[in-house]
Amino acid sequence: MEKTISDKNNLQVLFEDNHIIVVSKRPGDIVQGDKTGDKPLSEVVKSYLKEKYNKPGNVYLGVVHRLDRPTSGIVLFAKTSKALPRLNKLFQEKKAQKTYWAIVKNAPPKKSDTLIHFLKRNPKQNKSYAHIKEVPESKKAILEYRLLKKLDNYFLLEVDLHTGRHHQIRSQLSAIGSPIKGDLKYGFDRSNKDASIHLHARELKFIHPVKKEEIHIIAPPPDEVLWNNCID
Repeated sequence: MEKTISDKNNLQVLFEDNHIIVVSKRPGDIVQGDKTGDKPLSEVVKSYLKEKYNKPGNVYLGVVHRLDRPTSGIVLFAKTSKALPRLNKLFQEKKAQKTYWAIVKNAPPKKSDTLIHFLKRNPKQNKSYAHIKEVPESKKAILEYRLLKKLDNYFLLEVDLHTGRHHQIRSQLSAIGSPIKGDLKYGFDRSNKDASIHLHARELKFIHPVKKEEIHIIAPPPDEVLWNNCID
């Protein structure tokens, strides 16, 4: 296990071995290429590996999961074709434990709770709508949250995901009246200056696809005033 920061790509590597690499995504970075044409994080990681190991040809890198562009935190990649299908299966079977931090303006109704909604995605709006009861083409979404800290004007929540739906945390927290700071799409009153939202993939626990030992990753939140108040 090693920790390093590549100044060239401003890449924060949280963990790396022969089979996997875990990095901390900055708000605004995209994990995979899209119609914007912006350089994705996957290509930045490939460049880092190519340079670090002096690889002459193409670098293999498998994308295991994604984070929304305005969010920050842990992203796991596979460095080998052996590891990728095993990691994919792990995530599909929900055997990877993902914990997020979210900063919200309004306190949730309870200090801790399990939220169950049915999310229906609107592809044209790139938005998911949370319903209390099942509606056509909806998917069941479950998360647990707990209030970690009261800040001056905000509240820090810790969220454990039980399902991995499109914009799940953003949609479900909005549905209980606690939209995430900066998330205009889901009801916050103003955007953050850098177009980020205060949602951070904080922890990831999973069994290593080859070594079969538990890996536990914790990502520091972005170096920003509000986030810094969360870890004082």
